[in-house]
Amino acid sequence: MSCLGRVRPGLCPGVLGIASGLAVPLVQISQAGASFRGSLPVPRSPALTSQTLIALGPERLAELLLELAGSDPAIKRRIRLAVANATSPHDAAAQVHQRLATIARSRSFLEREQRRAVLKELTLQLEAITGPIAQAEPRAARELLWQFLELGNNVLGRCDDSSGLLGDVFRQAMGQLGRLTEAAPPDPATLAEQVFEAFCDNGYGVFDGVIAQLKQALGPEGLALLKSRFEQLAEQPVPVPPRQEWQQVGWGSGGPTYAHEREESSRQWTVKLGLQDLATAMGDIDAYIAQYTPEQQRFPRIATGIARRLLAVGRPEDALEFLIQAMPDRTRWPEMEWEEAHIESLEALARPDEAQSARWSLFRRCLRSDVLRDYLDRLPAFEDGPAEQRAIEQALAHPSVDQALSFLIHWPSCLGRASELVVKRRSQLDGDQYTLLGATAEKLSQAHPLAATIALRSMVDFTLANARSSRYGHAAHHLQSCERLSPRIEDWGEIPSHDAYLAGIRQNHARKSGFWKRMQELGMAKGS
Repeated sequence: MSCLGRVRPGLCPGVLGIASGLAVPLVQISQAGASFRGSLPVPRSPALTSQTLIALGPERLAELLLELAGSDPAIKRRIRLAVANATSPHDAAAQVHQRLATIARSRSFLEREQRRAVLKELTLQLEAITGPIAQAEPRAARELLWQFLELGNNVLGRCDDSSGLLGDVFRQAMGQLGRLTEAAPPDPATLAEQVFEAFCDNGYGVFDGVIAQLKQALGPEGLALLKSRFEQLAEQPVPVPPRQEWQQVGWGSGGPTYAHEREESSRQWTVKLGLQDLATAMGDIDAYIAQYTPEQQRFPRIATGIARRLLAVGRPEDALEFLIQAMPDRTRWPEMEWEEAHIESLEALARPDEAQSARWSLFRRCLRSDVLRDYLDRLPAFEDGPAEQRAIEQALAHPSVDQALSFLIHWPSCLGRASELVVKRRSQLDGDQYTLLGATAEKLSQAHPLAATIALRSMVDFTLANARSSRYGHAAHHLQSCERLSPRIEDWGEIPSHDAYLAGIRQNHARKSGFWKRMQELGMAKGS
């Protein structure tokens, strides 16, 4: 081993001598180097702004862009498209068409980074279609937008779009389809067939709402042709193959599911949804209703949709009739959309007293602030105050302490009543409702420290009793907040003081080392 590797007494005396002899000069050199470095200006990276880039001049910027384009194909495509958008929208349309065709040919699964790249690419192409190309070449823009939307099944079928970002891009494109189609309307028959094909091949929902988007462009002729195509499909059931050719594709509560059965179910749903969308677009509410069986019309959600459409065309009597025959179980949590449509129907029929009664009944069950405000706003002068107090008392007695607390902490000037609720019904608090209890503790801490402490303790108790180790850090911070609130509490009543409560935790949860580690980090160690 080299003498410089490990120096021991008696070995390599020359090295030791050299080192000791150079000790002073090395210090002097080091000090001189530091002095020299201190005399130099500290370099600063200039900020990249539009002004600093403009200062480089067009020639230097062009050189840098060409250099980047040579090493990054995505940047190169972006620059070429930007140049085409500025000089020749026709060339830009050709580039977009070619790029979309390339994406359509891809079959590989898109991993996370690839999804990001495709998202940027699709966004870039969509901006070009709906921007410069649409202004200069509206017909080409319309055709390109259809090509873009037809990519949906390919792209969404090759990735996990749980974030919804790719789906959002296609929804943005769908939102532009009506505008671009009306700018360069095709033949109604051609458009009707195109819409029909898209509607029938809409596995990922890219073409949801396409009939509503293109209602104006289709016009009466196109809508009638489209309706006839769905009616033809309704008369074309899927053939049932011989028994030995049945292909099982799933299993349900009724047993195995076969490919021809699934295909037939899809056909029936396509017909039903298509005719419903057409009925809405054509203003034919009765045709829309006819797509549901009498049994289906008694479902609250379906009856609500029917009632909304009837109200929109001035038929409140029929709307109310459908709602009444589909009345939900009103002893359970309210079907809010049904309730709102019911109240709107009563108002449309000039039955304000019944509408007010329905609002009050709804508030008593759900304790929604917006429902109460709507109720109070319609009362005569000087009656809203007593009604508001009656509503607060109703909230205090509500079976769900969570609903009551959520209402009271958000209703103006009700923090005192919220404090009263927390103290009186503390045993009913659900410590797992950390969002609600956290907001409660924050709102009550200033003027009602005892109630705030109870809310915090409820979360601590739940966390420790259920050994929720992921919440130990939060529980420790809650206890720290309790410690800060403690000196401001003059009368604990039947509630243990902070020291007594903490002693109980030490006794009952002494073995939860992860929790006590968090406590120690906050200076509230187990033995303190």
